[in-house]
Amino acid sequence: MCGRTACTLAADEVSRASQYRDRGGQRRQPRWKDGDSDKYRPSYNKSPQSLSPVLLSQRHFVKNAPVDECVLAVMRWGLVPAWFKENDPNKMQYSTNNCRSETLLEKKSYKDPLLKGQRCVILADGFYEWRRQEKDKQPFFIYFPQTQGPVHVKTEDQDEGTPCKEDLQTCSSEEGSVDQKEEDKGDHEWRGWRLLTIAGLFDCWTPPSGGDPLYTYTVITMDASPNLQGIHDRMPAILDGEEEVRRWLDFGEVKSLDALKLLQSKNTLTFHPVSSFVNNSRNNSPECLQPVDLQAKEPKPSASSKMMMGWLKSSTHPKRKESDTGEVKQEGHTRETRPEKQLMTAGPLQQWLQGANKKPRTN
Repeated sequence: MCGRTACTLAADEVSRASQYRDRGGQRRQPRWKDGDSDKYRPSYNKSPQSLSPVLLSQRHFVKNAPVDECVLAVMRWGLVPAWFKENDPNKMQYSTNNCRSETLLEKKSYKDPLLKGQRCVILADGFYEWRRQEKDKQPFFIYFPQTQGPVHVKTEDQDEGTPCKEDLQTCSSEEGSVDQKEEDKGDHEWRGWRLLTIAGLFDCWTPPSGGDPLYTYTVITMDASPNLQGIHDRMPAILDGEEEVRRWLDFGEVKSLDALKLLQSKNTLTFHPVSSFVNNSRNNSPECLQPVDLQAKEPKPSASSKMMMGWLKSSTHPKRKESDTGEVKQEGHTRETRPEKQLMTAGPLQQWLQGANKKPRTN
């Protein structure tokens, strides 16, 4: 399952971080759909019914646009089928936050969007998952291993599912900074946090009595990869790399059944435990992402954690918009509101997260 994510980049950063290649191999930077950049709010703790950034083909909005031209849009988490007859989408009696990859063609709510080519990519820093324990659940934050340099480049000595092997001990603000001269066509590479790219489906619902259309999405899930099975038996379907993202979104070139072949269980993610502070979706601060020490021993920060530190700590890092309040609760994760585990006390990432700057940044 996938019931909580984080996306802390500002709107302009999301655009730069979601650069893609078209069919001809040209690198492009997606623009936001009209007005949607103002609707988007960064958040350390996004729950179902909140608004999230998604990447999709511009053809879904502009009939004469090239299918391989992508656009960013804000959509609500929890798919509302186009055929839903009630005037209030909240009256849906079943959950559509996630859909199983194995049964996409068996349920009308998902089969219709799939066969219409309504595929999207949900963008996030990472997602949270809870490991069942005897008396409670231990949350983890799960994300792509982070590397220095352009995020789309894979080095030969980087193994799948493990942090990069470069020494990031002295990760500086320059490494995590954004090139302010970056042009719209993506002439400069994004060197910040690598966003997680999650396969999803979307639909457009209009109230039967009339009104504005509502765009919503569902996260496709599948069996967990071997390195995540100790946390949970399910995980979001991850698209790893520009070619997989391109093929998933290009419904003109890649038909639905072929696109489903892209959804494979990949051992490409890394993770760290976080405190039960994240259990309450009302909590929205850097503490949600902060690693905790489950053994109460001196922790050894990973290369990816150091990269996170360099990115967050960057003195040139643009300030954030007012963040998503994340007030929608999710059953099973709202009891604990304060961390029970001892917070890590070593490492620059932890020092930053434990510092005075606790509030989400604003533009």
